[in-house]
Amino acid sequence: MQITTLDPQPRSYGQGALVTDVARLVFISGQVPEDNDGRVPDDFDGQCRLAWRNVLSVLEAADVTVRNLAKVTVFRSDRRYREANARIRHEVLGDHSPAMTVIITGIYDEAWLLEIEAVAAA
Repeated sequence: MQITTLDPQPRSYGQGALVTDVARLVFISGQVPEDNDGRVPDDFDGQCRLAWRNVLSVLEAADVTVRNLAKVTVFRSDRRYREANARIRHEVLGDHSPAMTVIITGIYDEAWLLEIEAVAAA
């Protein structure tokens, strides 16, 4: 399997992802900033890191890594979290640049400031 980023951007995302020779696809439901005990951090940074940690847990369960991410969609409650979202995403993804969409919308639970869904290929 190979993922080729089309038009990579400097902050860990690309305009597209070409996936070739794929054997498995992993569709990751929206991961929310809630831990196993139902706790939600008060601040955006804590919530963003927890939502990404939840994405990473699903990837691990599927025996893949962030390098397998082909598409990520982040649903955010507010535009003001733009820079923090980009910074933390870059911390998590490093130089990997999947296709990316960010949508500003109402989130299911008002305590949640974001939700992250993704597609990985292996």
